[in-house]
Amino acid sequence: MTTPHLNNVYAREVVMARVGHLIRRKQREIERITRILRGLFDPSQVQAPEPGRIKRIILIGPYARRSWYEDSRTIEFSDYEFWVVVNHPVFTDERCWRRARATIDREVGNRCAVDIEVYSKSDIRTARAERDTFILDRIEAGITLYRASRDAPLPSHDQREERS
Repeated sequence: MTTPHLNNVYAREVVMARVGHLIRRKQREIERITRILRGLFDPSQVQAPEPGRIKRIILIGPYARRSWYEDSRTIEFSDYEFWVVVNHPVFTDERCWRRARATIDREVGNRCAVDIEVYSKSDIRTARAERDTFILDRIEAGITLYRASRDAPLPSHDQREERS
């Protein structure tokens, strides 16, 4: 079962084009996971000084490499790593991500393993200031699947209700 409002997030072709080097099934899985992360991020689970926003979703690891190729080990099962950057450290709290993680496990858990790391903008600024190559190299080598400054915003809660 899929959550209806997750289908209204953005044109799926946008994310799939960013991972066009992968086979179609993996493109669809990555697009679906990205849609779930955006649609089910729940900042209301924590008290915060500002509204919660996802700033970026990045695919990290072997599937982000343009030189990636399908082999007998990866044809049936995928192991994805997503990094999510949020606007405030309080939104890195696990409670904000429970629904998204549960939905990902339910919808794609039998076909792939999904690791989600959540960082705040200030974490990334600190990494840059400290020249933290672990974080910076992965961000540089990763594929940005969603960036708030360039991609379509989510419909407001009221707009989602109207479409349901």
